[in-house]
Amino acid sequence: MVLGLVGCANKAKSRLTEVEVAKPVRTNVPIYSEWIGTTVGYIDAQIHSKVTGYLLAQNYKEGSLVKTGDLLFEVDPRPFQAVVNQANAQLNVASAELTRARADVNAAQAEINRAQDAQVKTQLDVERYAPLVSDGTVSQQEMDDAFQSNLANQASVLAAKEKYNHALASVKAAEAQIEVARSSLQGAELNLGYTKIKSPINGIAGIRVANIGDLVGTDQKALLTTVSQIDPIFVQFPISEQEYFGLRQLLLTKGSRQGEDLELILPDGTVYDHKGKIDIVGREIEASTGTLRIRGIFPNPGNVLRPGQYSRIRTATRIDKDALLIPQRAVQELQGEYELAVVDGDNRVAFRNVKASNRIGSYWIIEQGLSADDRVVIEGLQKIKTGERVDPKDAQLPPLTSALADVRGSAP
Repeated sequence: MVLGLVGCANKAKSRLTEVEVAKPVRTNVPIYSEWIGTTVGYIDAQIHSKVTGYLLAQNYKEGSLVKTGDLLFEVDPRPFQAVVNQANAQLNVASAELTRARADVNAAQAEINRAQDAQVKTQLDVERYAPLVSDGTVSQQEMDDAFQSNLANQASVLAAKEKYNHALASVKAAEAQIEVARSSLQGAELNLGYTKIKSPINGIAGIRVANIGDLVGTDQKALLTTVSQIDPIFVQFPISEQEYFGLRQLLLTKGSRQGEDLELILPDGTVYDHKGKIDIVGREIEASTGTLRIRGIFPNPGNVLRPGQYSRIRTATRIDKDALLIPQRAVQELQGEYELAVVDGDNRVAFRNVKASNRIGSYWIIEQGLSADDRVVIEGLQKIKTGERVDPKDAQLPPLTSALADVRGSAP
């Protein structure tokens, strides 16, 4: 009779559904926040023509790396060379006029010297004749002639000085004309230099906007191309006003320290090899969107990232202490509700609604509805129902270190 009971018990146990169970993993977990970002060149230099003319040549390969000073485009220089030649001619004329004016100054100075010498002589004659008129040694006529000659020589000195002053004024005018001519020449040479359009920075040169033969330098054809320095590269992303107030201390701290905390998730789901850091926290909340612009900066060796790419920005914003983690396959989701099955001390199944928060690799973090001692059904959910007695076996869980590595190494 005893043997029969044992046999029945073994048969009953053999009919129990086998499930794999495990207790939640309890650990501290970094929680990441994500935003959609756009890559922006570190420097985006728009290349314009500073002079109006016909585009003569393109001297770079579109999409290639160019260096500061590399020739990008050439505008037809002939009209500008003609202006340079004209300005040179005007400068030569002004220089010749200055030479003539300086010669006139020298001639006027010599004339002053001669007039002054003659006036000194007649002045001496007047002074010598004056005491001799009274005793008849010198006639009055001689005295009058000497006096008139002295007056004439004084007038000649004044005339020579006036001529000298006029010659000096001519020199000043000629010098001014030379300055004007030099300025005109400098402007003409500057415009001639602008016909060779060079890169102001090291960077990637974009596709040309203007074509050979186009009239450039006008409003319709102002932009020729863009050169972007993209190593390092900026990534701009907006955060909501509510997020900012929740994370402001963290954002401002990240922006003020040297550590690199930002991760960039590329469009193919992989994480960019290099971490970045917050460069600028925007000045104001944009009224139209209610968001604040944040700018991160990333190394970009090899120019892998290009301006205009959409990517996700991720960074750890808090640490969940003693979080309870369960493999995702143990959690069923239906219309936003999460449910899992636990096995009690009598090996009976109970389905329980829980609150799941974040995914960590292949795990869910369960915030509510689960304790550290609960035995959760990991495998066999589809074969059981509430109240059913099961035959629980210990489940082999994925390594937690691998799950934590996954959350840093790939996009969830």
